[in-house]
Amino acid sequence: MKRHVGNLLIITCVVLTVVVWVVFPPENDGREKFARQYAGEVIGSVNIVLMAWSLFISTRPKWMEPFFGGLDKMYIAHRRTSVTALLLIFVHVLTVPISLTGWGLGNYLAVLAFTGIVSIALVSLSPRIPWLNRLTGGTYEGWKNLKKTVGIFFIVAYIHALTVPRPLDALEAITWVQVFFIAGVVSYLYTEVFGKFLRKYVPYRVEAVKRPNGTTTEVILRPQKDAIPKHRAGQFIFVRFPKSKTLNESHPFTVSSAPHEDVLRITVKASGDFTRALYSDIQPGLEALVEGAYGMFDYKTGGQKQIWIAGGIGLTPFLSFIREMTGDLDRDVEFYYTVRHRDEALFLDEIEAAARRNPRLKTHIRFSVADGSLGIGEIVRNASGPLTDYHVYICGPYPMIQSFEKKFLESGVPAKNIHFEEFNFR
Repeated sequence: MKRHVGNLLIITCVVLTVVVWVVFPPENDGREKFARQYAGEVIGSVNIVLMAWSLFISTRPKWMEPFFGGLDKMYIAHRRTSVTALLLIFVHVLTVPISLTGWGLGNYLAVLAFTGIVSIALVSLSPRIPWLNRLTGGTYEGWKNLKKTVGIFFIVAYIHALTVPRPLDALEAITWVQVFFIAGVVSYLYTEVFGKFLRKYVPYRVEAVKRPNGTTTEVILRPQKDAIPKHRAGQFIFVRFPKSKTLNESHPFTVSSAPHEDVLRITVKASGDFTRALYSDIQPGLEALVEGAYGMFDYKTGGQKQIWIAGGIGLTPFLSFIREMTGDLDRDVEFYYTVRHRDEALFLDEIEAAARRNPRLKTHIRFSVADGSLGIGEIVRNASGPLTDYHVYICGPYPMIQSFEKKFLESGVPAKNIHFEEFNFR
């Protein structure tokens, strides 16, 4: 399927890197431990290829989304390529023969690249390690600033490969890897240097702020001049507020307004440092920079029978779906919205009004403290026919998504019919 093309392309690039080394091997010049150096340089080349892909994905190219299944799946690929490259760095170090005498520039660059890349990776994987925590100041923004340096160490790693004493003579492999090095550097420069001029960060302004309950903020953004390209219902945007000390970080939020509206609405629950600051500090008139929209969570690509499940603030993409409806819903939808308490439920009047306008939209509101948790049995009872006939759309806490995904798969629903976004990357 098209959404797997991106991952297959990454795998193909890795395989071809090994093939180039095998088809055009360096001449064995009789040096000691030739085989170890040969294997080490192959592993190092694969590392460059994986890191280049990781840097490319970080540019967030919209045109690549269909080939991965959405930006969220692209970031999963980013995480996998980064972790694989990290593990191969250790394999590379253990494989290449290292002499303690006659060190040159390339050896010192290797130590610098290894230390930098491993430190950044460990901060990402284990942010609570005390000595690593000091590198970031214990803040999300500090972590982001540290991560921005990974491209520098990528460049250092490549220069190391060119300057180590007595590298193997493998022109074809060097040329092949050089293509990925250039792609990685260009991607890095685009993300960290030229992106602010080339990427379309569109200026908006906070027109209004609403707080429908004690933990949720609805922010209404109006474009100052040109708007972002028209989004699809269910997509998300990256937003930051550059004039605010507490909100000058780029965060992704699902757009809860309909595509036809001339403003963007984001509905945010205060659950982390940034979102709590958003709840307390956001004010009308504040400038915002918006990038997007991204994502492929789109019920219009699904079948004629659908099940929607929203848990808590996972309501937001479904709000966009509902607000787009004009009374002509062309498929049967069983919509389940579950929250713990009644006062946590948002926009119930809108949801009920949409159900009245669209007879094919059946809504089920559940307050789990009073009614118990939503289970697959209730969904089966309300379905008009076997679950295998349905496309399922889920948004909410990740454990909830995992639980329902497992239950639907066990009920025979094909994996391709189960749709959700992996917001872990956020």
